[in-house]
Amino acid sequence: MPEAVIIFNPHAGTTNLAVQLELVADTWRARGWEIKIWPTEASGHAAQLARYAARNGKALVIAAGGDGTLGEVANGLAESETIMAPLPVGTANSFARELGLPMPSARDRTQLLKASDALAAGLVQRMDLGFTPLADAGKQYWLLWAGVGADSYTVNKIEPRPSWLKKLGTIGYAVQGALAGSQFSHITAQIEVDGRSFSDDYILILISNCRNYAGVLTISPDSALDDGYFEVWLFKGKGLPKLSYHLMNVWRGAHVDAKDVECVNGRSVKITTDSNAPVQTDGDPTGSTPFACEIKPGALRLLVPSNLPAGLFTQTGEPLN
Repeated sequence: MPEAVIIFNPHAGTTNLAVQLELVADTWRARGWEIKIWPTEASGHAAQLARYAARNGKALVIAAGGDGTLGEVANGLAESETIMAPLPVGTANSFARELGLPMPSARDRTQLLKASDALAAGLVQRMDLGFTPLADAGKQYWLLWAGVGADSYTVNKIEPRPSWLKKLGTIGYAVQGALAGSQFSHITAQIEVDGRSFSDDYILILISNCRNYAGVLTISPDSALDDGYFEVWLFKGKGLPKLSYHLMNVWRGAHVDAKDVECVNGRSVKITTDSNAPVQTDGDPTGSTPFACEIKPGALRLLVPSNLPAGLFTQTGEPLN
């Protein structure tokens, strides 16, 4: 009998998860899996639990949480044979949206079961991960993005959020993020992507390993999760009007052709700034500049639904069982 665990953040999303996750576990048991439920207790605990699961031969870890929890679990499972299944119960759920999974809903408690069923009937793929060699233990690998600029400044101001604010969901996060982001001006940075150099004043430097950003925005529309490259987005400018301009362009998809935006594909990135600037990975604070990262091709075994958006993976994938 294959063994699996559900690692969940009890503070993610807007509802109590324990009862719903027991129902999810029952559906996996009915499919022949031996499954246990492990709650996280603090920041970084999900990575520790995932690493423990991999070392003890668990075949599957179902990561129930938001993008931060998924990033932690991916960090713990990186370069192991244990498969991660992303079960969305967080606020933004950017990665789960990218995969086309059903989103959690306070009005429809069956959404979690629908997402679980879609994963159980899905395919196992290998996904690239970002890797930051000098990061603290437990934060070296990341799933989605690394950012320096407006987003990392905002994340540094509002995370960790208190549990009462998390229960306000996306609206609460957006309001608090807008208030914090309005205080940001710019960073003056020097960037190196696979040996190519760039230097300017920037609103945001975003190293993307996926298509979506912040839940509802498409940042890299043609990205594949297993192509072995980052998309490095350089948003130039200063001040709140320029930040608002870039956000509107990303919302409309116009950033792809904007003259004050550059996108560079690469495998390794180095960022230095005139003064220390905060860094975020997967929406969590991760130290400050200088920052360096590289891509680790195929470092995560990932369970995804079978009806993925076109071109999201270059490989066909294989059944779970």
